[in-house]
Amino acid sequence: MVTQTRVHLHTLALLICVVHLSRPVCVDIPSETNAVLGKSMKLTCIFCMKRDEIKSKTHVDWYYMPNKEKDIPSNKTPIYKYVVDSPVELDGPFKGRLAWNGSPDLQDLSIRIINVTYNDSGIYECNVYRQFKFDNYKPSAFITKAIKLKVKAKATGETAALYSEIMMYVLLVCLTFWLLVEMVYCYRKISKSDEQAQDTATNYLAIPSEQKDNPAAPVTE
Repeated sequence: MVTQTRVHLHTLALLICVVHLSRPVCVDIPSETNAVLGKSMKLTCIFCMKRDEIKSKTHVDWYYMPNKEKDIPSNKTPIYKYVVDSPVELDGPFKGRLAWNGSPDLQDLSIRIINVTYNDSGIYECNVYRQFKFDNYKPSAFITKAIKLKVKAKATGETAALYSEIMMYVLLVCLTFWLLVEMVYCYRKISKSDEQAQDTATNYLAIPSEQKDNPAAPVTE
């Protein structure tokens, strides 16, 4: 399964490369929601533009909200922004642990948390405001994407993926055992054939030479 996954990823990368060479492409994918304690975590925020040749001005605001408790509204804390063609890390609980992880064309507006802690669990909100520039017309667009992040002590795979990996190893063990059995069977069969051939040759050599030269006379009436 791991090999097949790598083949699929390699094929997908080639397809993306071909498409990228022919025309710009943007794929809107959801962000990961499980982070590992002490590792880095990318908060993915994608806002695709239909035509990259259209000029635009982009403003991004990232917010953090602790997990909302019942009947208690959560506070929205600004933690990062992108304005005037430059990312800016704001003062607060994430100061020094956030990095811009977006793309030059500003279709990917993601950020990365460095050295994740348990206190980083909560809801992250990505607000993107984009104003397009035409000759006499300046339309705008706005999106909001929320990411509910959960921090775990260590990485854990999905149940289905774990089960598939276990089955793969079981299948490999069974195939290996079957091959060993087949090899032993073939070896014993070849050895037995060699012994029979050797016995036949030995018996032939044991026959007196006169019996070999003078075959028995035919019986006549």
